Amino acid sequence: MATRYKLIMTLAAVALSTIFFASCATTPVEKPQALRHNQITMEDPAPALLAYQGKTPGEQEKIARSYEQQPPLIPHKIDGYRIDFKVNRCLECHDRPFYKEEQAPKIGDSHYRDREGKELTQIWMGRYNCNQCHVPQTDAPPLVSNTFQSIKTGN
Repeated sequence: MATRYKLIMTLAAVALSTIFFASCATTPVEKPQALRHNQITMEDPAPALLAYQGKTPGEQEKIARSYEQQPPLIPHKIDGYRIDFKVNRCLECHDRPFYKEEQAPKIGDSHYRDREGKELTQIWMGRYNCNQCHVPQTDAPPLVSNTFQSIKTGN
């Protein structure tokens, strides 16, 4: 009985390994497609300059978010907007004291809390670099194919 069991197990193992190796031999291996279209030793060409979708702040609609908790997208161009340790051009319109007068979206309350959750009177420096999360939009072709579809419409 034990000999018969060993024979069956050995035949099963041989059959499975044969199937495995046969499938490896017949599966075509595709070379991965790189995003870089030239050799790594060659200099990359400069990307094409694309215009931002929005122009002047306040003259266009908000851009719908694609998923929950997505940072709002900047619907206007930000060329020349200064954001450094001394000046943040975004705050001139979107900070608490100015957003109503400027008719601009207010900065979220979470930006006025530090990492421990303490309420602050000014924007927390950890959130000071606006375009770290919030980005302007351009009509650029996708780098890779994408079938993403938002499950909700609107903001």
